[in-house]
Amino acid sequence: MNGQKEVDYRKEKMKSRIAWAIAILFAILWLVVTLVPFFFMIMNSFRKQFDMLAQGVFHFPDPWYFENYVEVATNGFFGYFFRSVFVVAVSLILMLIIASCAAYPLSRMKFKMRGLIYAGIVAMMSIPMHVTLIPIFKMTTKMGLYDSLRSLIGPYVTFALPMSVFILTAFMMTIPKEVEESAEIDGCNKYRNFFSIILPLSKSGLSTLAIYNGVSMWNEFAFANTLLQTPAHKTLPLALGQFKGEHAMDIPIILSVLVLSVLPMIILFIVFQDKLVKGMMAGAVKG
Repeated sequence: MNGQKEVDYRKEKMKSRIAWAIAILFAILWLVVTLVPFFFMIMNSFRKQFDMLAQGVFHFPDPWYFENYVEVATNGFFGYFFRSVFVVAVSLILMLIIASCAAYPLSRMKFKMRGLIYAGIVAMMSIPMHVTLIPIFKMTTKMGLYDSLRSLIGPYVTFALPMSVFILTAFMMTIPKEVEESAEIDGCNKYRNFFSIILPLSKSGLSTLAIYNGVSMWNEFAFANTLLQTPAHKTLPLALGQFKGEHAMDIPIILSVLVLSVLPMIILFIVFQDKLVKGMMAGAVKG
């Protein structure tokens, strides 16, 4: 009997090792597929215009040419950069405030029409963003917001809200109700519960939403291209179009613009990856 148990244990251990080996193999393959394009982009951004043809695209630059980044920096890149930072920051703050205020009653209270409201929010997640381009263009024009950074904030917040409320509601449902009930016994009302207990415990979920939506807003092109016209108001995704027009044959300069564009999001993800994973896992525990 003990011998059979030992054999079964060895079989299970072998299966576990094989499963881990397969998982690690796929992780390495995925890492290679992800990093090779980024490696290609960085290496070739440090070349002169025609060095890619002479040296090959996967060799280290010889010599390292930093003038591409100097030219990008001195030709208005940081104007696009800081305008994008402003739009994304304001949009994220508004989105997180509204999503928190909406998710709290949906997750912690029982009231009439709650199910219908929640179903409506879920249904709004299926609306394609590009379907609304023309109506939003006409609305911003009539409101006098066309060709201003303010015209982007409304659409960004609006399209980020359904998914954000959905995720944050699921996250807040995982917070034990006993914590809130204990606070109510001590004299806390709903408002104080929300600001002093629920919001601090929802930091991981809020961080997840900030990163998820921040990346989407940072890279958004359709609304920015439709609602902004003058170069003095354009955001970072539109910078590539300008540099591509000015340096159509200079691929390394275009690649240096791409490197500078994606670098902030990579740094943000590295810094907050623990909160992102924790928020996603916590939100998936209970629905």
